[in-house]
Amino acid sequence: MKTLCLLAALAALPAAPALADELIGSYRAYIGEDDLYNSSGERLRQPWQVLRQDRANFHKFGIAQRGDEDDDFFASAENRANMEYMVQHGSIARSAAKALVRGGVMVTVEIYGNGDEGDFVNVTVGN
Repeated sequence: MKTLCLLAALAALPAAPALADELIGSYRAYIGEDDLYNSSGERLRQPWQVLRQDRANFHKFGIAQRGDEDDDFFASAENRANMEYMVQHGSIARSAAKALVRGGVMVTVEIYGNGDEGDFVNVTVGN
């Protein structure tokens, strides 16, 4: 009986709080013509695809436009592969997403997570 009471009391306790996401990196980049097409020459249609290609161009292919900044986080191919998830769980205004896919804009990307694990990005378009 005492064991059941103890288990019931433990079950009623709140779970340990999760670590809060914090800003672990950020960068600014100009989305140019090269960022709008994948390595096979196909036109990209989703904001996360363009952002991923921009970072692949910068880190893997050495293609950068004036205004592109370096970032440590997306130097990793694995982290670039998670861009879709991170955009879906972050924020980007609908108008910003449309402008990004058209290209010719500056973006600011803030990367949130814990340690070297990214959970989401917040993307803004503008000067």
